[in-house]
Amino acid sequence: MTTEMPTRVPTRVPAGDDRGFAGWLRDFEEEARVREERGDPDWGRGARLEACVLRSLQRFQVGEDGDGAFLIGKAEAAGDAAYAAAVRLFIAEERNHARMLGLLLGAAGAPLLDHHWSDAIFVRARRALGLRVELLMLMVAEVVALGFYGALHRGTRDPLTSEVAARLLADERRHVPFHCRRLREGLAPFPGPARRVVTGLWRAAVAAAAVVVAADHGRALRRLGTGRRRFVLEVLAEARAAEVLVRGR
Repeated sequence: MTTEMPTRVPTRVPAGDDRGFAGWLRDFEEEARVREERGDPDWGRGARLEACVLRSLQRFQVGEDGDGAFLIGKAEAAGDAAYAAAVRLFIAEERNHARMLGLLLGAAGAPLLDHHWSDAIFVRARRALGLRVELLMLMVAEVVALGFYGALHRGTRDPLTSEVAARLLADERRHVPFHCRRLREGLAPFPGPARRVVTGLWRAAVAAAAVVVAADHGRALRRLGTGRRRFVLEVLAEARAAEVLVRGR
């Protein structure tokens, strides 16, 4: 039996978001404290997963890994110390995702990948431009991850995998509103038509990424009971909810 999880990114600005990034920093600090007190899942239970699901997890594990130095540098250059500190804690959570996925793969007897072509291309695109563009590209990855981890949480029968997926989902549902808040500020100086163009291009990028991931991970998605079409539709729904948060309504 799996634990029920929220089904969407919130479609309104989260309560307390008007506290600014000092409030977000406290949220990340509190989550770090809770994570430390809770400790890790019991990796000794082992995990039993189909080969196609393991291959998908290997690729997502590569995507979660990384030191985040470029994003941290851009956040520090933005001049908001609380935001920069919160970004550092966000990166720490992402690295913890990579660590947990690595340990889950180890519990299933599967090796880690050194790299994957899709992650390499995505990371280079993110690093190429400024903070706004990096966050927009990062948000593509975040909403795709919500779709995949949601499918994993719903579809797996392995208790350890279900627990790990639930933890990753809970973190990602906090990350998306955090990035939306910064994007809302970053896009505010642009006139309305320009913002609509930016968000329209972002939606197109999400749709393209969802289709590529659905094709690349189709066997795993079918095994998890989601299927390609449902996965793409769910990712697009997550993107629409995130866009509402960026607009601030």
